[in-house]
This record gives sequence, C-alpha cells and structure tokens, in this order.
Amino acid sequence: MDEQPDARDVRGLPKAHLHLHFTGAMRPATLLELADKHGVRLPEALISDEPPKLRATDERGWFRFQRLYDTARSCLRDEADIRRLVREVAEDEAADGSRWLEIQVDPTSYAPRLGGLTPTLELILDAVREASAATGVGMRVLVAANRMKSPMDARTLARLAVRYADQGVVGFGLSNDERRGLARDFDRAFAIARDGGLLAAPHGGELAGPESVRDCLDDLGAGRIGHGVRAAEDDRLLQRLADRQVTCEVCPASNVALGVYEKPEDVPLRRLFDAGVPLALGADDPLLFGSRLAAQYELARDVHHFTDAELAELARQSVRSSRAPESTRKELLADIDAWLTA
Repeated sequence: MDEQPDARDVRGLPKAHLHLHFTGAMRPATLLELADKHGVRLPEALISDEPPKLRATDERGWFRFQRLYDTARSCLRDEADIRRLVREVAEDEAADGSRWLEIQVDPTSYAPRLGGLTPTLELILDAVREASAATGVGMRVLVAANRMKSPMDARTLARLAVRYADQGVVGFGLSNDERRGLARDFDRAFAIARDGGLLAAPHGGELAGPESVRDCLDDLGAGRIGHGVRAAEDDRLLQRLADRQVTCEVCPASNVALGVYEKPEDVPLRRLFDAGVPLALGADDPLLFGSRLAAQYELARDVHHFTDAELAELARQSVRSSRAPESTRKELLADIDAWLTA
C-alpha cells in the first residue's frame, strides 16, 4: 500500500518499547568490533549485510537461531562492552521515537565473565541509569529466566530481581522455546516475582498456539504476554485478554523471520487490535531480524493499513502497558496527542 499522503513520521511518534532482548539489541557494527576485540570468530550469518535466514518452527531451526544468539552474546565480555551496548541501545531508541524502554535480560548468561549474578545485574542497572541520563530515554529492566533451565534457577533469578525492584527492575519474564516444558513448572518463580511487586511478563503464543497464552495467564499470572499473537486463533481467549486488558507484546518482523507467519500481512495485528487486546509493538532482536522499533510501526501502516490515528493509539497502548511512572505516562500521552494533531 502506498504511504498515506498526510502520513506523519513514525520516528516522531512518542512510544514505549516493551519487548527488546539485551544481546539482540546490539548494533551489527558493534558486534563485529567486539568480536574482533575478543577474538571471536563469527559465522557468515552474523557477518553478512543481510539479516540471517531463520526459520524456528522446527527444532533444527530454533537451535540455529539460539546458536547465533549465543555466539553474539559471547562477544559481551567486560564492563566496557555492557556499557557500550546499553548506551547505543538508548541512542537507537531515541532515534526511533522510543521514550521509554523496558529491556529484557537473563544475567545468568553474562555472570561467569562479570563476577557473578549480582555484580552482573548491578552493572547492567548502572549502565541503564547512565544511558538514560545521557539520552533522556526512560529505561528499566525485566529479568528473564530461561525456559530451558531448571525452575530452581528461575526462582533464584526471581529473588534477585525482587531485591532490585526499587533500583530499576520492573518485571520478570520467561524466554526461550515455549514448546519445551510446562509453564506451571515456573509458577513458584513467578509467584516470588509478583509478591515482590514485579510485573509477570512471560513469552507465550509465538511458537506454540493459544494454549501457551492461556498457560501464561493461568499458571504464571501474566500481566503482559511476550508475543501472544497466536491468541488470534481463539475467539474466547481474545475476549479474555481484552476484558482483562492483558497486553500482547507483538513483534511483527520477528514473527515472519522465525516462520511463525509466512508473510508480514499474515501477522494478525489488525485482528488483535480490533478485538480490543492492548498491544505494544516490539523489535525483539534487531541484530538478528534486521529492523528496529519504528519499522514495526511502518509495517502496521504499510501492510496492515493502520491510519495515523490508529498508530497513535498503538503508541498510547504501549505507554499505558509500561511500568513508567504516572508522570512520565501523562507526559508521553500528551506528546502522542500533539504528534497526531500537528
């Protein structure tokens, strides 16, 4: 579809970004420089100018995706690397019009090189404060457990996350292949997080169907769902999400890159929106999927025919679904209205 004659620049639209993974937020050029710095040999898929060809709907494809991600993560080895990544992420968010970011990280992955779990999380939180002050982008952290590891590990992370709930941690997530294991295996970890005042935001409804979303709601007390797009296959579940105003963090580009949907137009963005399910567009892993936050709004406009008024509503929903302070939310909502009336 041709761009609307009066279409506004989506990079000028104030918005919140609620689904972005730590390593996956890295700039491709930074990955190359850090790999050279640490002597890491990168596979061709991470060196090419084009995003890697991925399809994670089968075990082999998901393993390849995880292997590429792990290789990129191995290039983050010292304090300077962490601070650089966070600063550059904040700069990229500002360029895309993102005024609030909740970035997701599993500190377990970096702890062996950074002195342990607690020093790693403290370093990340300090880097977030520093980058936020430098760029004006509000930033907070979601600590995420790995579904491929034990529920006991998840409980350890949940307790750690709660300890830093007043220092920048706002939520607790669960990532990796949702087809493996049961959500209920992690219910105690999520109970610890919720009791400590953290938002429960597990992944669900991406590689697995609507039953995965229901499990996140019933077993983990989810207040937001990472992805959640497969809920579109179940009318009753859509109604439940709308009635409870549980936000789905929809990442259109990654849905297509991972083979969840064949084409951008197949992503059920319009169906979710029209059903009244709150949405927060996310870029997921720009390093591997090739597009950042503003591109998701452009896709909503160009492929799903969202008007500027509807894009503004998407931005409002992202802000309302965030853990930003009330004063920040009010400011952002007013600036969204100003973008629309300008």
